[in-house]
Amino acid sequence: MPISLKKGQQISLAKEAGPSLSTVRMGLGWDAVKKKGFFGFGGGQAEVDLDANALMFDASGGLVDVVWFRQLQSKDGSIRHSGDNRTGAGDGDDETITVDLTRLPANVSTLVFTVNNFTGQDFGQIENAYCRLVNTQGEAEIARYDLSAGGQHSAMILASLKRQGNDWTMTAIGAPSRGRTYQDNLPDIQAYL
Repeated sequence: MPISLKKGQQISLAKEAGPSLSTVRMGLGWDAVKKKGFFGFGGGQAEVDLDANALMFDASGGLVDVVWFRQLQSKDGSIRHSGDNRTGAGDGDDETITVDLTRLPANVSTLVFTVNNFTGQDFGQIENAYCRLVNTQGEAEIARYDLSAGGQHSAMILASLKRQGNDWTMTAIGAPSRGRTYQDNLPDIQAYL
């Protein structure tokens, strides 16, 4: 049974998914808030382009590589992005990032997952937002973190995976940030390395 994480909560992936865990997928899902039309008619749904990012850091906090909509695979091939979903339409995960933990370079000690609203709206325009971690072997959900959608921020630092010997720990961060791309979030991310 998956764990529903709260902000700041940390779990051991080996404990929750077993020591043979090798590949995980971070899924991001959201819906745009429905617009109200004239006298309640013709509203529709605003398009909201959230972008999932995976940032790889070394032990000293140096940025090693980034996977995002402009680079769909890490240089070493251990992380892959599903591609850019520009609307959030449909059920389930809107964007995913798959991580082969066994292929990550030894110098990578932390992965940080972030999301940016490329179209610029704040998170008050988004509802039903979540991120979840799935064991790709058997498709079992390990943990889920529901994102409080309201707020004036246009980006969010979602969660981190940190190497702990042969194990990885996941921490739900849920910290607001600003900006259209991950570069804008780098100063805010430093506190979570």
